[in-house]
Amino acid sequence: MPQERPAPVDHARWEAVDEAVELLHEERFREALGLLRDVVKADAKNAYAYFFMGQALYECGEVAASRDAYRACVLVAPEHLGAHVALCHVLRQLGEVKEAIAEGNRALDQAPGDADALYALGMAHLARGDDAAARRHLEAFLEAGAEFEVATEVRAVLADMATGKRK
Repeated sequence: MPQERPAPVDHARWEAVDEAVELLHEERFREALGLLRDVVKADAKNAYAYFFMGQALYECGEVAASRDAYRACVLVAPEHLGAHVALCHVLRQLGEVKEAIAEGNRALDQAPGDADALYALGMAHLARGDDAAARRHLEAFLEAGAEFEVATEVRAVLADMATGKRK
């Protein structure tokens, strides 16, 4: 099935973040942040800018600011699956577990069976102490064809859960 071309505005918005994305790939996070902030000043509805700003802020250790950028992304682009998944992870890390679970559920509602959403939601349930829900989502994550490295980590988490150990 051929991919649809993005609408002209989306193409322009993607082009606006292209240089910042290259900087992110080069791990030049602070420089990317400067460019992304400029993009947002010029176009407050550029979801790509908010999403990549969330990534850059996270890499700079600014987790709360990262959360805010991901929230801005889903506000202007409610269908942005990657932002919902990233927001679930960040909320969990900030101890906002109830909100993380809600965000993970939004992602899973949007893309049932999505491995990234299943992993994020499983980890959020684990943080909440709901081992049954965590196990259900993490096992579904493994069945969804998880990447080797993360699958190995999840298998270890599930093994610890089975033996009563928690990391």
